[in-house]
Amino acid sequence: MFNFSKKTKKEPKSLKEILKQFKALEEKFDQLSLDFKELKENSQLAVQKVGVIRFNPFAEVGGDQSFSIALLDGYDNGLVVTSFYTREGNRIYAKPIKNGVSQYALSKEEINAIEIAKKDDSNKQNDN
Repeated sequence: MFNFSKKTKKEPKSLKEILKQFKALEEKFDQLSLDFKELKENSQLAVQKVGVIRFNPFAEVGGDQSFSIALLDGYDNGLVVTSFYTREGNRIYAKPIKNGVSQYALSKEEINAIEIAKKDDSNKQNDN
């Protein structure tokens, strides 16, 4: 079993030992700071922002079965996926996004999904 009350390290008995422990803590803190910085930089590459729009591409026929979804990282890079649903079948398109824009023509729904994703990030910043 665990013995939480037992001390595994001896207490410092002199100022020299205290300074040695502070030095060790400082080195650990510096390493943790570097690790945290690296983790923060790497997390920018993960999907952080999502925007979804459901829509009906055909006036007065069917429902909002089609959708566009934007998946963006911390630099507004990612992709937008659009699915057009019809009675005859389903078509899916994916377009890359770089810095919030695409080299391909975007539909109004795709643009809207990207804007929602960008707002998703600003809402997180405002909540903190």
